Amino acid sequence: MIFPFTPIVGQEEMKTGLILNVIDPSIGGLLIMGEKGTAKSTAVRALAELLPELKAVKGCPFNCDPEGVICSGCRENQARGGLLEAEQRRMRVVELPLGITEDRLVGTLDVEYALKKGEKRFEPGILADANRNFLYVDEVNLLEDHIVDLLLDSAAMGVNTVEREGVSFIHPARFILVGTMNPEEGELRPQLLDRFGLCARVTTIQDKSLRVEILRRRAAFDSDPEGFSQTWKAEQENLSQKIIVAKETLSEVAVEDETFEKIVGITSQLSLDGHRADIVILKAARALAAFRNKKNIGMEEIKDTAHLALSHRLKRLPFEETSPGRNQLHGILSGLTS
Repeated sequence: MIFPFTPIVGQEEMKTGLILNVIDPSIGGLLIMGEKGTAKSTAVRALAELLPELKAVKGCPFNCDPEGVICSGCRENQARGGLLEAEQRRMRVVELPLGITEDRLVGTLDVEYALKKGEKRFEPGILADANRNFLYVDEVNLLEDHIVDLLLDSAAMGVNTVEREGVSFIHPARFILVGTMNPEEGELRPQLLDRFGLCARVTTIQDKSLRVEILRRRAAFDSDPEGFSQTWKAEQENLSQKIIVAKETLSEVAVEDETFEKIVGITSQLSLDGHRADIVILKAARALAAFRNKKNIGMEEIKDTAHLALSHRLKRLPFEETSPGRNQLHGILSGLTS
């Protein structure tokens, strides 16, 4: 049994970043920076367990949405007059192992089989398992750069295309990317950092009372997982319902010209490359407004999401607490008013 999401103590940045990506996966994933043993993987698995089941094509190894983008196999089945029968599946957390090869990540086509039999035979990779699930990459900074590039390209496009000798196979690859890293063990190139929508920093909690509460809850869960989960059932269901409603009402949150001005008023004061940060702040603030059951994006939503969207995009030692960029961002956000 998985430790529930709502009784996780602290780490609010991480929890908020995960929830916002569930509400709007186009935000672009979450990079979590910090030490080991700070509930990173626990939070991801717990949130996946909390979410409602998905409708998927029965028997499809790519978890295709019968009402959305489908793989080459499902399209061929439709072309032959077959029906895409649906079934319910739970979201999963798919882990990407260090040392993974390109073929294991994207999948492979058996060209010889295609030439002999006239049929495609595709061996799915990790991206196939990850479609419509969480893709969890521990120590993403230790992956080879070309693997990270492939990963982020698929996340951005939402599709994985494999071509060999004129034979191709396409399947959807829409996943919520969650990467973790300890900056002390090596950094990501700025171009790759920028591709993660949000970034949350997690640290070991030092407050004595909170550490006692973490220990108490963990001990209670270990001694009686079902009883502990039952204790938190109401809060779990309440959070699940809030996420469902936010996903359904996301498009109803108004985006006004004033919102654009406020966002650009923040980003234009910082030394940033490109415009991805502006777009991410807008999407994240809109998702947060939906989560808070608001019809408009307020300054609070912009402030609460700007730090998550900007801290990893700042130049000059972005991971140091004394970084000029981080201090400048803190000063800008502190000075904002409604």
